[in-house]
Amino acid sequence: MAEALNSTALATLFTAARTYNGWQDRPVSDQQLAELYDLIKMGPTSANCSPARFCFVRSAEGKAKLKPALSSGNLEKTLTAPVTAIVAWDPAFYEQLPTLFPHADAKAWFTSSPALAEETAFRNSSLQAAYLISACRALGLDTGPMSGFDRAMVDTTFFADSGWKSNLLVNIGYGDASKVYARLPRLAFADACTLV
Repeated sequence: MAEALNSTALATLFTAARTYNGWQDRPVSDQQLAELYDLIKMGPTSANCSPARFCFVRSAEGKAKLKPALSSGNLEKTLTAPVTAIVAWDPAFYEQLPTLFPHADAKAWFTSSPALAEETAFRNSSLQAAYLISACRALGLDTGPMSGFDRAMVDTTFFADSGWKSNLLVNIGYGDASKVYARLPRLAFADACTLV
């Protein structure tokens, strides 16, 4: 059984964590990104399907390719972030299931139902995006997750060969605390939860 985290760890992951809109001029190394993925991949997904695919955009050339797909409100914070992760999903994720889930013929669950495959891939890649954010925070990195981009353009520009489909973007780096908005309210338990 896992032990509860202490208040410092909970603050890092949740209560003191923020969405960053500005970045310090500090790089994020390829080694850090590999370490990050080694944490993300351990998070559970349904039938261990692991449909998320991650494109870490970190070069000037990569940012130039991403720029036309960004909404105006996301331009500066994305172009100045050391890394922007395009969290995508692989429509053919089920091809890996004989290896990832050898307990049953899980591949057949999805090859017989394209709608189920798409729903599963999108849902679980969203879950893996949350693991990405938590793993970044656990490793001392800050994040800025966002929508506000042209998915079709990103898919054509970055995933024409693979067929992957973009889900969301997550800027990654060391946040500039001077560019953080004031903490916004959250819903109370009674407003967001029911007990049955």
